[in-house]
Amino acid sequence: METSLLQNLDPIITAGLEEDVKDGDITTNLLIPSESRKKAVLIAKARGIIAGLPVVEAVFKKLDPMIEFNPNVNDGEKVTPGQQICCITGSFRALLTGERLALNFLQRMSGIATETALYVEAVKAFGTKILDTRKTVPGLRLLDKYAIEAGGGTNHRIGLYDMVMIKDNHISVAGSISKAVEAIKPNIPTGMKIEVETTNIDEVSQAIHAGADIIMLDNMDNETMKKAVAMIGGRAKVEASGNMTLQRVREVAATGVDYISIGALTHSVKALDISQKIS
Repeated sequence: METSLLQNLDPIITAGLEEDVKDGDITTNLLIPSESRKKAVLIAKARGIIAGLPVVEAVFKKLDPMIEFNPNVNDGEKVTPGQQICCITGSFRALLTGERLALNFLQRMSGIATETALYVEAVKAFGTKILDTRKTVPGLRLLDKYAIEAGGGTNHRIGLYDMVMIKDNHISVAGSISKAVEAIKPNIPTGMKIEVETTNIDEVSQAIHAGADIIMLDNMDNETMKKAVAMIGGRAKVEASGNMTLQRVREVAATGVDYISIGALTHSVKALDISQKIS
């Protein structure tokens, strides 16, 4: 997994603690002596794929730098109900104050990884890669994309700055797919890819002749996608996008596309059920 995605956690965690704790955890601070130390375990309550353990550790160490964090599994590994995910020993106050923020991160990221793994498994016979999108919670994109990788998926562009994506509104302004590609290609760094969104066979033909590196087949039916893949004939990578479901994704992979992008992996997350127990 691309651990560099988690290299700048501090602003994210600081914002989370500011939102949840602000001047202090009133209940915990009034009930728990400051010197009290305890052990906590995080326990899976559902079957899934874990993602986000470095984030959990960073949350608790922000509250207590002396926290001892001992994972029982690694990110990307499967867990079953009742399985201990990690053990955390340190300030009782820190364990209680950081609990919800740590679980919010871990449950969301593990939910993304778990769903991603289902899609990856569905298409593995075809060698098709499952891509994420930019449909992420603002401020949490790098965590979401890390979770995609933990589930076996592949990161698409991180943002608007690291890849060219020519979509319908760009094409409308430029006048055509060819004109859009011609205007952009001389002005981008060497090696940067150009992807073009297409919605029909005629636009696919235009994208091929314009020299697009990746051609997105947007909201096409399976038969049209199959024709498009044959027409492209390896001259560009092919991405399928739009209305992708777990029930449909295997049939889409069978059309021969290289990638399938799925916004629901991050915009419609079902959190993995995980709890914290303190002893």
